[in-house]
Amino acid sequence: MPETQLMMHAIQQNEWGGVDRLKLVEMSRIPLPTEVLVKVKAAGINPVDVYTAQGKAYMRALNLPYVPGWDVAGIVEQVGYGTTRFKVGDEVFGMPWFPRAASAYAEYLVAPARHLALKPKQLSFEQAAALPLAGLTAWEMLVDIANVGRGDRVLINGAGGGVGHLAVQIAKARGAHVVAVASGAKHGFLRELGADATIDYTTGAVSDHVDDADVVIELVGGEICLQMLKTLRSGGLLISAQSAWAPQLKNEAEKLGVRTSWYLVEPNHVGLEALAQMAEQGSLRVEVTASYPLENAVEAMERVAGRRSTGKVVLTV
Repeated sequence: MPETQLMMHAIQQNEWGGVDRLKLVEMSRIPLPTEVLVKVKAAGINPVDVYTAQGKAYMRALNLPYVPGWDVAGIVEQVGYGTTRFKVGDEVFGMPWFPRAASAYAEYLVAPARHLALKPKQLSFEQAAALPLAGLTAWEMLVDIANVGRGDRVLINGAGGGVGHLAVQIAKARGAHVVAVASGAKHGFLRELGADATIDYTTGAVSDHVDDADVVIELVGGEICLQMLKTLRSGGLLISAQSAWAPQLKNEAEKLGVRTSWYLVEPNHVGLEALAQMAEQGSLRVEVTASYPLENAVEAMERVAGRRSTGKVVLTV
């Protein structure tokens, strides 16, 4: 099918500073060779979207004017020359281009075909849009870096959030004993997802309860990272999505005889396909706590900025 330029509505930011700078605008999209044009049905919101709007994320990879969003689920509308991965009408999901702009807060998105995968039939578009960035973060930490397997003791700090609730299920599906750290109000939800034990971080130090974890997935950041090192057995591994505390973590880890690793999620269709298979088998639940129409993106991002949600918030188009 010949590529044609399409006009569409999108949420655009013309200056950094906060989510209140976002505006609904009209712009165009056209796929290049090996890319596909996706009619967006839903777009997931992540904390990094908020940090980016504030000018605090991977700003060297981005330029103004900027359309936010990396998580997407939708329907293939055009297929660029040179790719055979998809056909028009396929339902897909993914996290294109990260950390470069993917521009998912829009009616259409253009992405490399290998940054997307077929959407699991068991998931709605909203659930599929909530999965890629958070799911790949959890998958790549647990599988690609830690190679978690049967019998491993895995502690997940920040288990009730977007990445955390997926990490609980992935670790459990791989046979791990899972300890989920979150506020007490989320413990019932986490036990439903398969957590073997839960710890309320508001009642005292987590290391008072656990000191033999093989792997810690650290999703909170700040000084909490340093405290989590004490929950590891000798030689255990802490993987953090936060790099700001890397020097302090490395020094403290060496003193305690444990290991650390820092990580940033990558587009990965192989990981997406693994997550899709888990969803199709019924072993992965994607929790969407709220959805907003595209034109209410500012309100939705403010909700994510307030860290008030269990699971994910999405935009519908």
